[in-house]
Amino acid sequence: MSDCDRHQPSLKPVEEALALLLSQAESVTEKESVPLNQALGRVLAEPVKSQVDVPPWDNSAMDGYAVNSADLSADKAHLTIDQRIAAGSVGKPLTPGTAARIFTGAPVPPGADVVVIQEVCEANGDRLIIKEKPAPGANIRSAGEDILQGEVILKPGLRLAPQHLGLAASVGVAELSVYRKLKVALFSSGDELVMPGNPLGSGQIYNSNQFTLTGLLQQLGCETFEMGIVEDTFEATCDALRQGAEEADLVLASGGVSVGEEDHVKPAVESLGSLDLWKIASRPGKPLAFGHIKGTPFLGSPGNPVSLFVTFTIFGRPFIKKMQGLTAGIQPISRKVVAGFEKAATDKRQEYARGQLEIDEQGREVVRLYSNRSSGVLTSVAWANGLAVLPPLTAIKPGDVVDFIPYSELIS
Repeated sequence: MSDCDRHQPSLKPVEEALALLLSQAESVTEKESVPLNQALGRVLAEPVKSQVDVPPWDNSAMDGYAVNSADLSADKAHLTIDQRIAAGSVGKPLTPGTAARIFTGAPVPPGADVVVIQEVCEANGDRLIIKEKPAPGANIRSAGEDILQGEVILKPGLRLAPQHLGLAASVGVAELSVYRKLKVALFSSGDELVMPGNPLGSGQIYNSNQFTLTGLLQQLGCETFEMGIVEDTFEATCDALRQGAEEADLVLASGGVSVGEEDHVKPAVESLGSLDLWKIASRPGKPLAFGHIKGTPFLGSPGNPVSLFVTFTIFGRPFIKKMQGLTAGIQPISRKVVAGFEKAATDKRQEYARGQLEIDEQGREVVRLYSNRSSGVLTSVAWANGLAVLPPLTAIKPGDVVDFIPYSELIS
């Protein structure tokens, strides 16, 4: 533990910081109607009701013969095949002593109350022998057994996935009401930054944070307003914050949120609005800034690339999801796995360590940590497939159970 940490009794615990952020997240309210083929990944704004019963009529669940169970004796039944019903066609009412050759999905004709599978039947011309007697109703899918007309099949606050679009299509819905896309302004603070494609000067590094942030936002379906690199001055930082607040629903900044002489984000936000959160008991990502600029929320992360990634996925992502109008699945779900590492009980902050989940020789899920835990090592984020959650002041030894959040919960 560093001397800096020893003198930070006011660090806000992770759970409290998350609760504060989510309490301040106001969902967008504007809606728009989009066709199904443009609705993937959008957040549903209004309930979807079925226009029809599904299935719309009793239909066959198997290839076989539609019959009336009253015509079946306990042993063998001999019937006459007098019609053929394929999917897409409609048969005539069944007369006593007859059977209808029927195929999967085809409407069951009036008078039939059972479909006998073809494997227990013997057909010769128009003569049919049924060797096993099924129970009435067997192999028939009843009208409305899946969905009833007028039933709500999709509720608001849902991020639309392929299966939801298919379900809407199955009841005849062609367009969906969704919330408009959240617009996020983002910029990187730092005179040392250079955009990829340009030569590096002395003391300069490439701006990776903008591309990490843009990718994370695009995964969430946000519209981005990219402001590029902002020089390390109070005036330039204020100008960027003002512009971002005017153009977008949320302003994101990377870098400049610490307490150094060249860190201007914190005083700039305080001069333009309010700063409601600053330091969190999290490693990496202690200086996470949250506030408002003329009513527009602001989130500022440290400039170290790993800190940026962790603070966005753990804190920024849930905040954005709630702003988008989601009502469930806002916070990531962790899973219990076996620790394949050791950690002393000295850290007062909760750590989100880059980990790789593997299956060991005993079939257990074991997480191993990247060898370099520095917040500047972006290769660790690319190497990992999730984050191991290491509670404060907790010793961990190999074989202990720990929480692990897979990337599927953090970036997809």
